[in-house]
Amino acid sequence: MSKNIAIIGGGIIGLCSAYYLIKDGHKVTIIDKSSLDSGASYINAGYLCPGHIIPLAAPGIIKQGIRWMFNSSSPLYIEPRINTEFFKWMYAFYKSCTDKHVINSIPGILNLSLLSQDLLQEIKDENNFKFHYEKKGLLMLCKTEKAMLHEEHTVKLAIENGLVAKMINKSEIKQLEPDVEIDSIGGAYFKCDHHSTPGEFMSVLKKFLLRKGVRIFKNTLVDNFVLEGEKIKGIFFDGQHMEFDEYVFAAGPWTNYLCNKIGVKLLLQAGKGYAMNVCEETKINLPAILVESKCAITPMNGFTRFSGTMEIASINNNNIRRNRVDAIANSACSYYPNLKINEDVRSKAAFGLRAISADGLPYIGRSTKIKNIVIATGHNMTGWSMSTGTGKLVSDFVSEKTPSIDTSFYNPERKF
Repeated sequence: MSKNIAIIGGGIIGLCSAYYLIKDGHKVTIIDKSSLDSGASYINAGYLCPGHIIPLAAPGIIKQGIRWMFNSSSPLYIEPRINTEFFKWMYAFYKSCTDKHVINSIPGILNLSLLSQDLLQEIKDENNFKFHYEKKGLLMLCKTEKAMLHEEHTVKLAIENGLVAKMINKSEIKQLEPDVEIDSIGGAYFKCDHHSTPGEFMSVLKKFLLRKGVRIFKNTLVDNFVLEGEKIKGIFFDGQHMEFDEYVFAAGPWTNYLCNKIGVKLLLQAGKGYAMNVCEETKINLPAILVESKCAITPMNGFTRFSGTMEIASINNNNIRRNRVDAIANSACSYYPNLKINEDVRSKAAFGLRAISADGLPYIGRSTKIKNIVIATGHNMTGWSMSTGTGKLVSDFVSEKTPSIDTSFYNPERKF
């Protein structure tokens, strides 16, 4: 049965949800508070990385976060603040940082990441979409033995779960990247991982949706909802009132704002990340993560992107911390000694806000309190990697289909 659907949020999760909803025969309207040309969906590293099987909530992250809390240029920075929702999220996150949680989370992370890889290729092939997408793998570069030990553990878990990954030494790195000098003692190579240029896919997907009749309201903030019993009857935005059959909440960290308006509780925080693009030739061929500094390097179509940091802060904090931008650039230059990231590039750095769940797994599914909403947020640093799979699951929920993977991992009402 065809339904009239409102998707609140026009980032990659919202657009992928729209794609599969119209494919299933539904009518779709997208509402977004931004101009739909910036933010995390555009400035991310572009990875589709099933090799990232360890959730953000893992043993050691709290201890490391406390050490870094007073260093605003560190890879992970938690902005101290007095806020009830932040404290609740922090406590749930703390409880999730166990070895047991990591092992139990791997199937949920892996299945959604692999599904998304398959679906992105399917979307590209079915529609003859033209966008940059490569399957070259991902390097994890280390400068210390401690980092190497961490990668050995991750590679072991990856192999045990059927992924193609291996540890590599300095000479093997040179074989993979013969044209650039890399200062690293070794690392890991996840052949299973892919990469893309986010802005290109966002552009072709938006154009496709518009051609298919999807209505898109940009620069539009949702003012309120009209509730009738256990359902949303209507929505107020931009001086208008409209009614829909179902509502998809895919607004990234702003999803909490929507949920609060209808009395649905969701433990969610905003995690700011930064990125800058070098348009000059860098000769970097493979995407890489600099393990100690948590920076990501991605050769994209016409430029190389340098991104990173996780800044857990207020959703209204729109400041770009120059010291964090410099930390990314300086770290990249320390691993790639011949690399130059000049002042012009650094001054044009952009930021995006990721939606950070309390246990490192996304929230995807229906609410039992408000029957006609589907929540799709909380993907942490893997929103791009899980985007197409999430969109497919959203449409499965709306269309009352049986999903192809176990969705219990993503229950928005799970207990912590």
